[in-house]
Amino acid sequence: MYIVVGAGIVGASVAYFLSRAGAPVTVIDSGRIAGGTSSTTFAWVNSLNKAPRPYHDLNVAGMRAHAALREQFESAPWWHSGGTLEWTHGSPDSYRSKVATRQAWGYRVQWLDHAGVRELEPDIDVGAIGEAPVAYFPDDGWVDPPVYCQALLAAARARGVRLLTHTRVAGLLRRDDSIVGVHTESGEALSADTVINCTGRWAGQPAFSEAQQIPLTPSAGLMLFTPPLAHAVKRVIFSPEVHVRPDGAGRLLICRNDLEVPIEASPTQHLDDAQRLLHAAAKVLPLLGGVQAEALRVGVRALPADHYPAVGPARDVQGFYSVITHSGVTLAPFLGEAVADEILNRVERLELATFRAQRFHA
Repeated sequence: MYIVVGAGIVGASVAYFLSRAGAPVTVIDSGRIAGGTSSTTFAWVNSLNKAPRPYHDLNVAGMRAHAALREQFESAPWWHSGGTLEWTHGSPDSYRSKVATRQAWGYRVQWLDHAGVRELEPDIDVGAIGEAPVAYFPDDGWVDPPVYCQALLAAARARGVRLLTHTRVAGLLRRDDSIVGVHTESGEALSADTVINCTGRWAGQPAFSEAQQIPLTPSAGLMLFTPPLAHAVKRVIFSPEVHVRPDGAGRLLICRNDLEVPIEASPTQHLDDAQRLLHAAAKVLPLLGGVQAEALRVGVRALPADHYPAVGPARDVQGFYSVITHSGVTLAPFLGEAVADEILNRVERLELATFRAQRFHA
């Protein structure tokens, strides 16, 4: 038996691939499916600004795994293709050099003039771009994490996976130098060959401290959702001042990666920031003029201390494995397959060598 703690996009992926291999699995989450970090994310699948090279390659592996995963389902309603449009108002030479590096690494890109931008995204005011070079990355996309998690967990449950939501893990069961299960706040004891921690920014909770401690530096950003609009936006728009993508039913999701807010902040404390986001977005998409936010959320990023994934078994005990990462949306299907392979087949995947959780305790 294998216990996956966390029913977000990473935990759902790990459970799905374990079940595909025929393993018995129980998934436990303290809330609902995809109710944590997976419910408040830009959900952009890409490797555009992922460096150094091993991290870039890991994210590209995630993008390829997304494509392979879609082939395992009759339909994949969580997936939205279209790529990314990006430009910067910094040094054009520096930007072209960055993009050239990605091209040298095999990342597909096209340079667009204003006519090309209008063809792909007619709602963009190219005056907001000015003379900046515009790059188009056609292999990027975005996903609906709750739809993804539901589909993978439904497929896993059809193979016998047990799902326990609104069930909090209170601690680990230990025998000598091995973790042999968990006990919940309700007092239920569940045995396991391996407990897999997929709890994201909650990975450092006391329940797991005796097995593996991963230092975390989570950060939070403001996310703004528009009301339904008559727009033609089809892809991620990554402009210098604001980042935009569709969010279904005519809504747009607007944020900015470097606009950080306190983790415990209420969205209503940042109404001025929301207005600035809308103002910046309206310069790029004039149709947003006069539009007010329908909803605001604070999205918290699950960041290990050095900002890179922490994946692998604990150092001093057997039977405990962590999968904690930012870029979880991009990496989830690859990590799900690779982690299942490592745990069930007792192999070490070379793609994960740089990102072992044990590095924090070397």
